[in-house]
Amino acid sequence: MSTKSTGGQKYKKMTMSPKEYQSFAKTREPSRSIFANCIRAFIIGGLICVLGQAIQEMFVHLMGMDREAASNPTVAVLILLSVILTCLGVYDKIAQWAGAGSAVPVTGFANSMCSAALEHRSEGLVLGVGGNMFKLAGSVIVFGVVAAFVVGIVHLILGTGGQ
Repeated sequence: MSTKSTGGQKYKKMTMSPKEYQSFAKTREPSRSIFANCIRAFIIGGLICVLGQAIQEMFVHLMGMDREAASNPTVAVLILLSVILTCLGVYDKIAQWAGAGSAVPVTGFANSMCSAALEHRSEGLVLGVGGNMFKLAGSVIVFGVVAAFVVGIVHLILGTGGQ
């Protein structure tokens, strides 16, 4: 590196190779405890599941539904709560702290779609919200459909009939 002088001040000319930059960035990166990250993910993921179970029990006991019938509205309420918390900026703070614990349940999927919609709302409803909302979620939906198709074919070949 060479030094350059302008107006009595010396500046170093910074030219780094990508490899040098990688090693420099690694020294500046804060260390992360894998164990602590796993514990946080477990706590938040578990709390989301406990909340889902509580909502399902509410539908069973207060609305008189059986457990199977209560599962669909339970998922809908969890998605609604996730979208509301995303709009208020709370879910992102939870996700920052918990990592995968908030991303894995259905609430994380709802958060990803809502975040994309919020980010692109200034571009309009069709091209902004509608066009960008499914960028991340689209691959998940396609993978889910393809995986369901493959599992269905395997069940058909094995003769289990989906049981």
